Amino acid sequence: MTLPLPPGDFQAYLFDCDGTIADSMPLHYVAWERALAEWECTLPEDLFYAWGGRPVADIIVDLNEQQGLTMPVEVVARRREDIYQQLLPQLSAVPDVLRHIHDAHGRLPIAVVSGSTRESVTASLRTLDLLEKFDVLVCAGDYARAKPDPEAFLLAAKLLDVPPQSCLVFEDTDFGIQAATAAGMAAVRVPQPRQR
Repeated sequence: MTLPLPPGDFQAYLFDCDGTIADSMPLHYVAWERALAEWECTLPEDLFYAWGGRPVADIIVDLNEQQGLTMPVEVVARRREDIYQQLLPQLSAVPDVLRHIHDAHGRLPIAVVSGSTRESVTASLRTLDLLEKFDVLVCAGDYARAKPDPEAFLLAAKLLDVPPQSCLVFEDTDFGIQAATAAGMAAVRVPQPRQR
């Protein structure tokens, strides 16, 4: 896979984590399946990918509503995270994105902008030996409105002290691309695992 960059004089790179830096979406899906099975809940794989970038709590609330369940959001979210942490030894990076991280490190400020918790993001980046490469992490809980709202990307630009229009975003989800566009940022679409 080659990941060409759009033309432009970019002053910062903003990377989503799951599915963009970390080839973690298949592992996250396994974690979801196992956690939800304990409550006799299902999450079809197509819907899982369509909902990529959404906060975990929002997904559990919607699944409860769709399937007439009353799963406790915090309990299921914690269980899903625990299962994901157990799967981390299987985690790998998306090679072409990894090349862009190494190329930018020390040359441009770079940030992670994720809908996942700080715990999950730092665990993934630490597993991949990438945590120290990033100047800023913007994770769930750092902003009020999730992607496709641009708030998280705008916060990262502010923390890096780079104008939004000078940032290049790397994203794998529709919500992420929409958020980058709404923030006035150029974006690179990272193909999902089934498309690579």
